[in-house]
Amino acid sequence: MSATQQIFALRLHPGHDLKKSLAAFVNEHQVQAGYIMSCVGSLSICNLRYAGQTEGFTAAKKFEILSLSGTLSMHGLHLHIALADDTGNVIGGHLLDGNTIYTTAEIIIGEATQLRFTRAIDTTTGYTELVVQNREG
Repeated sequence: MSATQQIFALRLHPGHDLKKSLAAFVNEHQVQAGYIMSCVGSLSICNLRYAGQTEGFTAAKKFEILSLSGTLSMHGLHLHIALADDTGNVIGGHLLDGNTIYTTAEIIIGEATQLRFTRAIDTTTGYTELVVQNREG
């Protein structure tokens, strides 16, 4: 019986862009059905899109990464993040490009090796949404 999960671990360093770095990692390792298992670290710049908004929100101050969740594939990423500022106030939303690592981001990624995640326009939502397929062989 073959394994149905693969685990990756990586650390991002100061100045790296969180989303772009994850996309590069996924492409390098040809991840087809990945998901975030754990992420801790900090940002010096955040760039999020809040629910129902078309524009992003950017702030240049120190944030702790409380949670990062989402799906990862060579065919696209969909990630949400929760952050705490220096007073403990929490914000969160859809992760955009432009989130800069402050000190570190320690990330554990799982991959369901029997699945493939792709994306397609969903006519009901109007967004590019997840399509889950079984891998052949």
